[in-house]
Amino acid sequence: MQASFVLTVAESKRLIAKGVAQHPVARRALDKGLVAVVKGTTNAYVAEELQGAPMDKWPYARGRTIPATCRPQRRAPAPEVADLILRNGAPVEMGLEEAAAAMQPGDVYIKGANALDYRSRTAAVLIGAGDMGTTGLYLRSAWTSRAHLVMPVGLEKQVAGDLHEASAWAAAEPQADGSGVMLYPVRGVIITEIEALAVLAGVETVQIGAGGVLGAEGSVRLLVRGDADQVRKALALIHSIQGEPPFPVEPQGNP
Repeated sequence: MQASFVLTVAESKRLIAKGVAQHPVARRALDKGLVAVVKGTTNAYVAEELQGAPMDKWPYARGRTIPATCRPQRRAPAPEVADLILRNGAPVEMGLEEAAAAMQPGDVYIKGANALDYRSRTAAVLIGAGDMGTTGLYLRSAWTSRAHLVMPVGLEKQVAGDLHEASAWAAAEPQADGSGVMLYPVRGVIITEIEALAVLAGVETVQIGAGGVLGAEGSVRLLVRGDADQVRKALALIHSIQGEPPFPVEPQGNP
């Protein structure tokens, strides 16, 4: 049995977050272990799913990609929102650097990505900080402890060409605008809409389209197949997340 449907970017983020929360790698660490959810747009949804409650997602975004012509209005200053750290499934007061250093085999470091080469199962992150930012934290400490790197990333972020070649281009010479943004390919447990649907409904999934208008810009069209119960379960899941509002813009603050 087969069925197809379209997911907007926000609906995909919600689906992926649900898949992360139920993925066996994450479940083991949530039951007994340490889970660090690095700030990011998709991870704002992951944080909601892991805590079972909605949150103000804008402050949880890090490294936001916005149109060049977009200038979000600044809101009144608010307290800094920390990365979510869970020990045995419960939030703990611990900094991201401390959590990364404390990780043991089987623990989980959840970080989003900016680019995806699905065929080679490789994702990449844009890095502007000299110390490689939150990616550097994982590589310096969590990686050496054999902790898992889980990368929730939507199929909207698939790129043309090889990520390693693109990374070499980015490193070859300074950019014309003087920016030092680099592209760093990373391998981990990649969770897209495809893996989320496998975890949550047991279906096989293939992408058969992308893009659209009237709010479907960046969307993906997916085809799922499985037995009747699996496909019905997948469709019920999709219906439950359809209508997910777009990622919230920064609320307007005081002038």
